[in-house]
Amino acid sequence: MKINKHQKEYKEVAEKEIGSLGKRPDWLKVRLPSGENYSDVVKLMRNAHLNTVCEEARCPNLAECWGARTATFMILGEICTRSCGFCNIKMGMPNPVDWDEPRRVAESVKDLGLRHAVITSVDRDELKDGGASVFAETIRLIRETSPECTIEILTPDFKGEESAFEIIMKNPPDILNHNLETVERLYHAVRPQAKYSRSLELIRWFKEKGLRTKSGIMVGIGETKDEVFGIMDDLRSYGCDIMTIGQYLQPTKEHLPVARYVTPDEFREYKEYGKKIGFLAVESGPLVRSSYHADKHARLLKK
Repeated sequence: MKINKHQKEYKEVAEKEIGSLGKRPDWLKVRLPSGENYSDVVKLMRNAHLNTVCEEARCPNLAECWGARTATFMILGEICTRSCGFCNIKMGMPNPVDWDEPRRVAESVKDLGLRHAVITSVDRDELKDGGASVFAETIRLIRETSPECTIEILTPDFKGEESAFEIIMKNPPDILNHNLETVERLYHAVRPQAKYSRSLELIRWFKEKGLRTKSGIMVGIGETKDEVFGIMDDLRSYGCDIMTIGQYLQPTKEHLPVARYVTPDEFREYKEYGKKIGFLAVESGPLVRSSYHADKHARLLKK
């Protein structure tokens, strides 16, 4: 992973001030994936030549989710145009768009019998619409082949282009998810090609179109507790309905280091605060990731 000067500075300061955190605490231990359902999902993904963010991002909940026959599909290839300091997905120049991919995703959703499907992607900044048309086509085909299935999309920021947002709204999802990832102060190191205000505006734009909105952040990457409360306030003021908060875990030594392991008690504080300021749901815990309990969030739509 090639890092920018802000990421280099962050790593140098963190490694001096933080030192070794030692082994991971017990609350971050996960079981290895296994079981018949897990094997079935693996086989289906391989046969359909599909990518999942579950594997690419080394999600700690892979065993739980795949064991329940759920997965987050990652469209638009497996190479990203951005160099986020926390992410294990490969960076570079992506391959041409695979226009058959939406069909294969829709067929896999049907084959798995999913009640709720989550679709995400790498960033495709080289495309005029950022890949929005592929999202829209994937949603359209899932609706066609699995009409009872609710759909959540976890999108990039599309560089803030409203023309891309409009493409999404031609075949809108049930839930629009876009992660802020971290507090504004750390954006240069964590999300160097993104803008905090641009991501907030994306959430507000889709909320004003009538969609349920969702966002997530990592903690333990250098933020303070007050900054976490602040980002929660910002998300609510821009219309975010659902939020996820989880522990940052360093994918490789080349990525940004973990600043601290956040305790379960602190995660509970964030959950309680989120309820207080009006979120419909807050998933807050060490192993929480963007799609964790996504099916449960979809059920909120029916209330």
